[in-house]
Amino acid sequence: MTTSSHPPTASGSVDVVLPCLDEAEALPWVLERIPPGWRALVVDNGSTDGSARVAQALGASVVREERRGFGAACHAGLAAATADIVCFCDCDASLDPADLVPFVNSVRTGEADLVLGRRRPQARGAWPPHARAGNLAVARLLRRRTGLRLHDLGPLRAARREPLLALGLTDRRSGYPLQMVVRAADAGWRIAEHDVPYRPRTGASKVTGTWRGTWQAVRDMSRVLAEKGVQA
Repeated sequence: MTTSSHPPTASGSVDVVLPCLDEAEALPWVLERIPPGWRALVVDNGSTDGSARVAQALGASVVREERRGFGAACHAGLAAATADIVCFCDCDASLDPADLVPFVNSVRTGEADLVLGRRRPQARGAWPPHARAGNLAVARLLRRRTGLRLHDLGPLRAARREPLLALGLTDRRSGYPLQMVVRAADAGWRIAEHDVPYRPRTGASKVTGTWRGTWQAVRDMSRVLAEKGVQA
């Protein structure tokens, strides 16, 4: 069940979906970097540290998604969005939502249908070796499956809302970002990649902080890649 603390409005030109699980410490940094005129949609996925209260106090719209999972939170945000263009960004201060401006410009001008961020680590420890290895393995499998020569499947991305909804995304775990790319590729979308700075995250990672979490994510993504003939 998904609930929102603020009725959706169409006032913002862009909605930024921020999946959130215990990110109260990072939220001020992230939300102050949302570009002017854009709306922040913080999707609280069961936080116990007051993240939802912090987000509301800082002016963000809060969506509550009771079903745990990165994909569940992302899709709840997409469903709650009302702007023509929707962006996704992690809520842990590893990525700057201001870096989404050229992504949105590429989508708005028709240069690309889906823009992804290629993470460029800015400090030692920003991207642990096991997480980078898992990402590389999935990128190679994606190339084999779709022909796309992408380097990263990171969470920073932008696309138009209605076409995204039409992809019929079903994964609600770590495979959600990959399923978005696979189904977009199957549908003939133009997919671009922009370099973005990647900083050490605030707090502990829920997925890539351990080998176990990383390889669980790889398993989720491998399941997505096994889908046959998926079309939008």
